[in-house]
Amino acid sequence: MKLGLLTAAFPTLTLDEIADWAAANGFETLEVACWPAGEGAARRYAGVCHIDVETLDAAKAAEIVGGLERRGLAISALAYYPNPLSPDPEARAAAHEHLRCVIEGAATLGVDTVGTFVGRDRTRNLPDSLADFREAWPPLVAHAAQHGVRIAIENCPMIFSYDEWPGGDNLAYSPAIWREMFTAIPDEHFGLNFDPSHLIWQMIDVERAVHEFGDRIFHVHGKDLEVRPDGLYEHGVMSLGIGWQVPRLCGLGQVDWGRFVGALYAVGYDNVVSIEHEDRRFEGSVELVQRGFIIARNTLRPLLA
Repeated sequence: MKLGLLTAAFPTLTLDEIADWAAANGFETLEVACWPAGEGAARRYAGVCHIDVETLDAAKAAEIVGGLERRGLAISALAYYPNPLSPDPEARAAAHEHLRCVIEGAATLGVDTVGTFVGRDRTRNLPDSLADFREAWPPLVAHAAQHGVRIAIENCPMIFSYDEWPGGDNLAYSPAIWREMFTAIPDEHFGLNFDPSHLIWQMIDVERAVHEFGDRIFHVHGKDLEVRPDGLYEHGVMSLGIGWQVPRLCGLGQVDWGRFVGALYAVGYDNVVSIEHEDRRFEGSVELVQRGFIIARNTLRPLLA
């Protein structure tokens, strides 16, 4: 397995600057943020653009790939995490349009995976949300398949604040829902960008999920999570994690990384663990973010070979 990082935590750096640092510090892959250029941050870590897929051509793609290869790096996936099931028709259409551009950009770069969200209208119940998914998503997966690209859906519920209440902005958060998704779209180009941290606070068995959905795990996020007992006491489970689920760097939370990586090996996963840095205690400067990545690297590196 290879060790990588998601570039979105470095919004002020260029891809070349990130690549120089990553290569010098033992990383092997980059999951490259590809939000629309100039969009700005609609939410934390979103809006970062390290490759502008809308202006990408074959020559620019070859330059990017060649520059990374000279540093001993490869692109594990392109990353764009909008809400493709937004209740706002304009926002939904924009998400679909740019996601198609990201898929085409991945093909131009020779990258086989795009990480994204299914999305959700947070006010709709689960059956209605699944019906919306079944209508909206098959054409997007078909577009990916036509370009030889896999869609890897991250399993984050996207409910970190009250403006994402009550249902969250991403439907694909639990095994029962994944089964519904994969029954509706059995295409081999549709799977998971598996992040164990989002299962911890939901009390979902991480290893069991890996074993059940191993053939659908296309990409893995390395992110940890701390359940804060004081916040859970104050707010209870009905708050859906608000006030007590805290994203942490690998090794600083409650994921058992040895058992998780062991489960990945057991199901035959041998791709990338891409560190996703969302730990507020290591934000505020490039140096702090880098320090956070090093902490996560030191946790994961002994487990990957």
